[in-house]
Order: sequence, then C-alpha cells, then structure tokens
Amino acid sequence: MRITYDEICDAFYEIGIIPVIKLSQIEKARQLAEALVSGNVPAAEVTFRAEGAERVIETMRSFCGDMLVGAGTVLSEEQARQAESAGARFIVSPGFNPSVVEYCLKKNIPVFPGCVTPTEIERAMEYGLKVLKFFPAEAYGGVKTIKALSAPYPQIRFMPTGGISLENLKGYLSNKSVAACGGSFMVKAELLEESQWDQVRDLCGKAADIVKEARR
Repeated sequence: MRITYDEICDAFYEIGIIPVIKLSQIEKARQLAEALVSGNVPAAEVTFRAEGAERVIETMRSFCGDMLVGAGTVLSEEQARQAESAGARFIVSPGFNPSVVEYCLKKNIPVFPGCVTPTEIERAMEYGLKVLKFFPAEAYGGVKTIKALSAPYPQIRFMPTGGISLENLKGYLSNKSVAACGGSFMVKAELLEESQWDQVRDLCGKAADIVKEARR
C-alpha cells in the first residue's frame, strides 16, 4: 500500500534521523536493514550515487517490509522511474529539479527536493511541498540559516543533510522547523565495507536516544 505525503512527513518527524546510504554490495542490504531497525531507526535513504541502488531498495523492502525505504540523489526523471519501480516509498534530490518533482507528484510519490534559498523555497511552495531537504546543511550555515529562513516561511519544515553528526544532531532537532535530519555517520563506508553491523546498530541507538531527548 502506498504511503501518502503527509504520512511520510509524520514518519520522518517521529524517526528524526534518516540514514543516507551509499551501498553497491547488494548482498549486504538485508543485514544493513536489520541493523537499522534493531537500532530503532527504521528508515533509509538509498542514494543513487551507488550502482545498483534500486536493487538495494528492493532487498531492504523485501526483508523489512515496514521499514521506510526511499531513494536519494535522484537527479532525473529516469532515476525517479527506476526508484518507483524498485518500490521506493519516497524520493529525495539534492537540488530542485522540476522534472523530478513533477514526475513524483504525477505518480503520487512523496518527494523532497533540496532548497537552500528563498527563491527555491518559494518554487517548492508553488508545488504544494511542505518539507524540503536542506543540503549541504553545515556548509550553508546550519541551524542559524534554517532559523533565518523559517522567519518568512514558518509553514516550511526542513530536512538538513550534510555534516550531521551525533554531536550536532540535538541542536538541529531542537529547532521546530526541522522535520528530521539526514545523516551518514551511522552508515559510513568503512562500517559497511567491514560489515560492522553491531556498530551500525549502536550508532543508530545513540541517534534514536538523541531524537527522543530533543523532541521532549
């Protein structure tokens, strides 16, 4: 059953941290999914920067059906189509690409384009979007910039990604304009390469604890 845009937004807020995953070793997708779920972070943004991303999405969804698995770094309508075919429950792009946004809206796929300027935000608002990726977060001023943008756009919530860590996660999530954070610190390349699933689970658990604390 397809999940709606509002349901995805609510789920993002509840989970708080969305792991951004670059994985080309499809045989590891099941173990990774299980590590994320056991660490109380039942979500994944599988980036199309890695070859075979659509197969990783399919595998994670087949073994963890309730997990919120989507596609990231979607740069074209063709990639959006591939993500849809793989069963991605949402699509994220680093910038605002009208063809990707329009395809997703036509297909009723929740889409979260990257927007870091007032012009981009207003363009997204014209399409009825309410939650936007903010990337690269730390490079664009982090929490300070999000606070500034929230003044004229209080109806918009952001999903900052880029430079998010255990150390600054609470600072982002404590801002009411932040729906969730995207992060790769719990799924770094070396952890996946060495199949350090216990460490992935533990890092997810620490992040989940920070989410609970920040959301109080």
